Amino acid sequence: MTAPDRLAAMRQMVAKAPDNALARFGLANELLKAGEWGEARTHLEAYLARYDDEGNGWLRLGETCERLGDPAAARAAYERGIAAADRFGHPGMRADIEARLDEL
Repeated sequence: MTAPDRLAAMRQMVAKAPDNALARFGLANELLKAGEWGEARTHLEAYLARYDDEGNGWLRLGETCERLGDPAAARAAYERGIAAADRFGHPGMRADIEARLDEL
């Protein structure tokens, strides 16, 4: 399956089940690969509003906000990601997010 086909399939999946948080995360990841930052941000935010993420989603949202030129939103996402990583006991994820936060 080509990248455009995967993107179309994920969009269709989200259209059929807009409350499916994991489908939105999958679509967001495909959008990130395609460089479609604005739409990816929308789906990451929808995913994070519905799912108790362990930190990775917050990291991706922070990186996306950086690409969109919104460092305040990136910082907020990274801070929430650090809290999530701590809550789930993921010190490696915390370290990865802290590194991005330090680079802002």
